[in-house]
Amino acid sequence: MIDIKLLNRDFDGVTQMLKRRNVDTQLLEELRSVHQVFKAVKQELESAQATQNEKSKLFGQYMKEKKDITELKAEVEANKLLITQKQELTRLEEEKLNTILTSIPNIPDEDVPVGEDEDENVEIKKVLEPKSFSFTPKEHWELAENGWIDFERGVKVAKSRFSVISGMGAKIERALVNFMLDFNAERGFGEVSVPVITNRASLMGTGQLPKFEEDLYKIEGEELYLIPTGEVPVTNLFQDEIIPLNELPIKMTAFTQCFRKEAGSAGRDTRGIIRQHQFPKVELVSITSAQQSDKVFQEMVECASDMLEALGLPYRQMQLCTGDMGFSAARTIDLEVWLPGQATYREISSISNTREVQARRAKIRYKDGKKNLLVHTLNGSSLAVGRTMVAIMENYQNENGSIDIPEVLKPYIK
Repeated sequence: MIDIKLLNRDFDGVTQMLKRRNVDTQLLEELRSVHQVFKAVKQELESAQATQNEKSKLFGQYMKEKKDITELKAEVEANKLLITQKQELTRLEEEKLNTILTSIPNIPDEDVPVGEDEDENVEIKKVLEPKSFSFTPKEHWELAENGWIDFERGVKVAKSRFSVISGMGAKIERALVNFMLDFNAERGFGEVSVPVITNRASLMGTGQLPKFEEDLYKIEGEELYLIPTGEVPVTNLFQDEIIPLNELPIKMTAFTQCFRKEAGSAGRDTRGIIRQHQFPKVELVSITSAQQSDKVFQEMVECASDMLEALGLPYRQMQLCTGDMGFSAARTIDLEVWLPGQATYREISSISNTREVQARRAKIRYKDGKKNLLVHTLNGSSLAVGRTMVAIMENYQNENGSIDIPEVLKPYIK
């Protein structure tokens, strides 16, 4: 949720920044207008409430002085009715205001490149040279014939875009999770284990609702959802809290199963496990002060990058353009791993700094002296476990279809 005070203070400046994300100026003008109406009706409500307090105090005085309270009582009753009307009007205007506010994406950082889609992202660097094969490398779903992934049984027990990981594949998946958590812990990210079911307030706090509701699995009869990413429960651990400055930054890592309907991805990645309805992920989440934010962002990028290097997987860092960033992000760097079977780079981690936008929605603050200030929240995959297994399968394959195991994972496999 953008800062409405900033919009009112610098309407032209904020408008120009949000134009880079294709936000219609007319919507921002409507937002400013609705906010003015909301402030006016709220002031009227507060005035009526102040009048009620004053008149209520007079009751005791009138009784003490033995004055007639008939007229005063009528005035109080009339003012009560006015307060009820103003409360409802304030509620309606606040609802209008929040509907618009929650539909507007975060303001991008000034140095984020302008672009329409992923084709206009900017490559920062490539790391590790892709391996040359003496044979035509297979894609992971062909290699899955070795028994690592069973697509048919996944469909049998659920539906399409669900898979069963078995045998050495299951061991690799478990090894990856433990390796990632240990790797992150060495970088100062404390491990947390969180629910994979979350409430509506948490999804509102991190920006998945209301915009992306169609992509979420909702639990029938309850305002509860399966999480689309570990970012949601981990960030919201501090929802509506004030954190002492000396406790920041808070750096966390969590392993979760994640669930998405993939409503907007019809026809994309229908083969294999690149895009599943259920997928394991290890997440990085940080809560920082404004001053710590950029430093911690770089630490998160380096942590995920170094993990790929430790696994011996070639990758590239990409600065996302304004048109490809997530809704809540102010800046994002994606890590794209090389998949020789597809002969292309594919996203395996996305690390974002949301600045204050999630904190404003989730009411996460820190105390700096006497002031309560909004924290900055940051999140990133570290890494998408299934996609990491895909990358291992394709990069470590042999001509006979067997797959070598990265050295760093061998201690985790028994």
